[in-house]
Parts: sequence; C-alpha cells; structure tokens
Amino acid sequence: MSLAGFFDGIVLHQTLQWHHMLTAVDDPAISGDLILNTTADGLFHVATYLFAVLGLVMLWRARRAFGAQSHGRYFAGALLIGAGSFNLVEGVVDHHLLGIHHVRQTVPREEWIWWDLGFLALALLLLLAGWWLVRSGAQAAAPPA
Repeated sequence: MSLAGFFDGIVLHQTLQWHHMLTAVDDPAISGDLILNTTADGLFHVATYLFAVLGLVMLWRARRAFGAQSHGRYFAGALLIGAGSFNLVEGVVDHHLLGIHHVRQTVPREEWIWWDLGFLALALLLLLAGWWLVRSGAQAAAPPA
C-alpha cells in the first residue's frame, strides 16, 4: 500500500502537481489554500510512511518464509495487491465518495471522471496481476502430489 501512496503523493501531488489532497473541496478557502493542501499532503505522506514501517516490520518477521525461490512471485504479487488495494480504496473514497480531489485536475473539469476511472482500472489491473502472482507462487511452492 505504501508504495502506491508514495507514488501518488510524490508523483501526482508534488512532481506533476495534478492535484493536492483537498483541491476539489467545494470551499475555495480550502481548495485554494496551498499551505493547507501542502499540510494535508504531508499528513498523507506521514500515514503512508507509517504503513511502510509496519509493512517492513511484518516482512522482517516473515523473512524465513521467503527462502524458497517461488516466494519471489508471492512477494511481488503481495506488493501489487497492496498497491492495487490502496489505489482502489483511495480512488473510490477520495475521488468519488468525498470528492476532495481528482487524479488530474489540470484538465477541463468534464475530463476529470475519465482520469478517475482510469485510476480505478489501473487499481483493478494491479490487483489481478498481484492475485495471479500470489496464486502462481503458492502453486509453485506446494509440494508435488
């Protein structure tokens, strides 16, 4: 989850500046306040950082389980599932339910929906690819019958 959060915050918020956390809020005092939006972006980064630390602790505790060659696929799949899950939840909640920002607010407003839907489609692709890798990694690790 954290890798997708870092990508979102670093690439979409900071580098491309397509949106910030609160740029689609109806109140211009909130959506237009760069200091408030930067602070919200920073809190978002803190949360993704905490999830990264938690994930590293969990990985460290499970490190012996990743000794088999086939567990590389399982690990990569788990990363993709985490990224897809983050994008799906963040996309549905922030873009569609709360409407606090959209993927690319630098295009005309009527195009926002297409960027948001593309973001959700990417989330589903990541989830499916991750599921496939986890499944194939588990099958490869299973002892022969």
